[in-house]
This record gives sequence, C-alpha cells and structure tokens, in this order.
Amino acid sequence: MARPRSLVSPLLSGVFCQCDTLGGAAHNTHEAHSSPLSADPCGGLLCGGPEQERRLHILFQVLDVNKDGGICVNDLAEGLKRLGVHRTELELKKIVKAGDKDLDGQLDFEEFVHYLRDHEKKLRLVFRSLDKKNDGRIDVQEIMQSLRDLGVNISEQQAEKILKRIRTGHQWGPVAHMDKNGTMTIDWNEWRDYHLLHPADNIPEIILYWKHSTIFDVGENLLVPDEFTVEEKQTGMWWRHLVAGGGAGAVSRTCTAPLDRLKVIMQVHASRTNSMSMAGGFAQMLREGGYRSLWRGNGINVIKIAPESAIKFMAYEQIKRFIGSDQEILGIRERLVAGSLAGVIAQSSIYPMEVLKTRMALRKTGQYQGMLDCGKKIMLKEGMSAFYKGYVPNMLGIIPYAGIDLAVYETLKNAWLSRYATSSADPGVFVLLACGTISSTCGQLASYPLALVRTRMQAQASIEGAPQPTMNSLFKHIIQTEGAIGLYRGLAPNFMKVIPAVSISYVVYENIKRSLGVTSR
Repeated sequence: MARPRSLVSPLLSGVFCQCDTLGGAAHNTHEAHSSPLSADPCGGLLCGGPEQERRLHILFQVLDVNKDGGICVNDLAEGLKRLGVHRTELELKKIVKAGDKDLDGQLDFEEFVHYLRDHEKKLRLVFRSLDKKNDGRIDVQEIMQSLRDLGVNISEQQAEKILKRIRTGHQWGPVAHMDKNGTMTIDWNEWRDYHLLHPADNIPEIILYWKHSTIFDVGENLLVPDEFTVEEKQTGMWWRHLVAGGGAGAVSRTCTAPLDRLKVIMQVHASRTNSMSMAGGFAQMLREGGYRSLWRGNGINVIKIAPESAIKFMAYEQIKRFIGSDQEILGIRERLVAGSLAGVIAQSSIYPMEVLKTRMALRKTGQYQGMLDCGKKIMLKEGMSAFYKGYVPNMLGIIPYAGIDLAVYETLKNAWLSRYATSSADPGVFVLLACGTISSTCGQLASYPLALVRTRMQAQASIEGAPQPTMNSLFKHIIQTEGAIGLYRGLAPNFMKVIPAVSISYVVYENIKRSLGVTSR
C-alpha cells in the first residue's frame, strides 16, 4: 500500500532524513510487514547531507520572521502559522526552552538543528514503546494497551481521539488511514511529520510526572519502585533520581525523627495499664536523655536508605525480566508482584539494620556507645538470630503496604488523568503531594498491626529471661489484653509525621534533582 500524502507542509516534512524514501522501497514493503523504523539506512535521524542542510536553512529562514538570526517564541508562532501549523503559546515556549542552550530566549541555527535531532530521538522512543506489534504502525488497540500498561484505562473512542490527535487548538493532524483489516493506523513517517516542532508531551510523561516512591519518604521503604522511561535509562537520569530520592529521604527522616522514636516507644511500652500520651512520651524522652535523645536511632535509619534503595531497584529490574515481560513498562499486577518481591529481597538484605534501629531508639542513656557497640553486644549476648527477630511479620507487611499504596495511588492518578489531563499529564505539586500522602497513609494503616508486632518482637528479644513470643502468640496476647486498639499503639505520631515527611522529601528531592542536572519536563 502506498503511503498517503501527508497534510504537513512539504517544507516541514522534508527536513528529516529522506533516505528511507529513496526508490520508494521502504514504503512499498509494508505489505511484507517491514517496519519503516528498521528500513532507514541512516537510522532516520537528520543525516546532514548537502540537500538536508539546504532544507534546514530554508526552514530556519522561514521561521526567523524578523531576520535577526534567531527564532524566538513570536517568530515561531508567526512562521508556523504561515506554514499552516498551529501551536499554543505554551507549546511554543516549551520548544524554545528545550533547545535554548545559551538561555538567550531564542534558537540560533545550531540550537535549532540540535533540537530537531534530539526531538526525533525522543519521538522514535515513544513510537517504539507504542508499537507493540513492531510492524511500524500504531493502531487503536496499541494505544489502549500502552495506557493500560501504565495503569490508565480508556475507551476505544478515547483511543481513537488520541490516534486522530483531535484536540482543541489543533487544526490539522497526521494522516490516519485504513489497513486491509479495517484498522485505523498511523505509521512512523506520519507520526514524525506531525510531531515536528511539537513539544514532546506524550504518554511516557505519565511516568515522568507521576513518580512517587522515589520522591516520597515516610520512613518505611516498602513502596513499589517507580518506573523509568527508556530515555531516562539511556541518559543515566535514573541514578540521579535515586540519589535525589535518597538525599530527600535522609533529610525527611532526620526532620521527623522525634515523632518516629515516639512511635517506637509507644508501640513497645504503651498498653491499657500503661497509658501514654504523645505529650507524656516526649516529656519522658526529654527527662531521660535530654534534647538529643529525640534523635536516637536516626543515624542507622538514614544509613540504611542507600543500600535498601539500590538493592530494591536492581532486584526490581531483574525480576521484571524473570517474570517474562518484554514490555519496558509493567502493568499494575506485574508491578505489584515485582515490587513486592524486590521489597522482600531488599528488606532481607538490610533487616539486621532494622533491628539495630529499634534497639537504638529504645536504648537508655549510656547503654550503647554507638551503632557498632550495639551490634557487637547483641551478637555476644543474643547471637545472630537476634538480628532477625520480627522478620516474618515484617515480610508479610510488605504485600498489604505496597499493594494498597499502589492501588490507591493508581486510582487517584486515573481519576485525575481522566478528568483534568486535557493537555498534559503533569498533575502539579499539590495533586502529586495529596495523592502520595493519601496512598502512603492507607498503606501504613493496612500494615500497621504487623509493623507493631515486628517492633515488639525486636524489642522483647533484648530482655533477659523474658519469653520470646511467636508472631501468632503475640497477636493473640495483644487482642486478649488490649483489644483491637492495641494493634494500633503509636499510630497518632506515625500519621502526624506523614504530611511533613512527604512535603520535606519533595522539596529536597526537587532541589537535589536540579543540582544534579535533572530538568523537570
């Protein structure tokens, strides 16, 4: 089938490489399921030949309306309008900002060419992620599947609208035509031509904007890891995000450490007969060890962020391959399975540090000289098994925490995307913080009884001659002596730290991310 004539101006469609159209071979082989992406001799990028250079200079001169050697937003708006291309002011500003390396508010010829090269690379990655059948064409079902993989469910009619690019402010679109089987499709050349000089707002930006496990740290690193786009992995941005997340978690945990220590004390010591209020708990800590005692256990809590995050990310990526998914982005069920297993591996690796954190938080003044001294005394007096007390309830708590957090977050994300995402998947700071806070709170609420039992098992192992209860016997004892409310001791300070922890970690994350050269899309 011959490729339909593009509605894009010939001047615009001609600036990309024309190697794949020489002799018409690439397009005439579509019947044999040959992909235009694999047919490009030079990879489809701007090839830099004399004819290509001439076309680029002509296009640049057309868009440089005021003939000052640079394309500003006003030039771009007027120049594109003359070519029959209509863009919103926001889209035009994004184009100039993306290519403006010297920050002078306009694109010179070198910046213009660099922008087009970089832009086509991004478009190619997006096209390949959408082209599930790898046949060089995108159809309605592939649009629906791509969004479904990201946790966004849309109707066939909505997918057709995306495919046709029917949006307010767009007066033209790519040529959508019917295959032999009656399916509406768009091939690579039509996709590329349409998105020329169009900011890269596309489906993968949902991944870019809606990360939350990397950004938010509420003291429990049990969330399903975030997905990273192909572009982020290829450019090395993924490790910068992880470093920024680790730094944000360290600051956030340090700022909320007094509330975290109070939670641990109330989990272990509060009971029906030993009523402990938050004010009383803080007063007790200050009387026993002074102001500095409020941060006991924080050091080990911060140190364990790096190994836990690194192990979990690496395990998650490996498990994605083991479960047999050839997709770059997993669906919700696969993410939950892979994320939970990665969490188990990471927690198993650093669990002795969890025990040390609890013991350091509960210690009396002068009991230990530091983390190493604490670990040494536990080993000598209690043996290696003491470092794994409470291991079972801790592992069991991963599934409800991660599962409910993921389910709630995806539900809130879908609701926002379906109602408000008319031109961008960017939710803004407030929506992102609200969704992350609500989902994390629900996850903590579901797994809190298991977390309390874990903490008590870690603490009681230090009492000489005391019985060492199993998880089941401890659950029964708490229910019999304190009722169901006993499983939620310390919940108040735990919830009180969520909002400041999320807010602090987000602010610090954004600042570290910028300092590492990660620009927000």
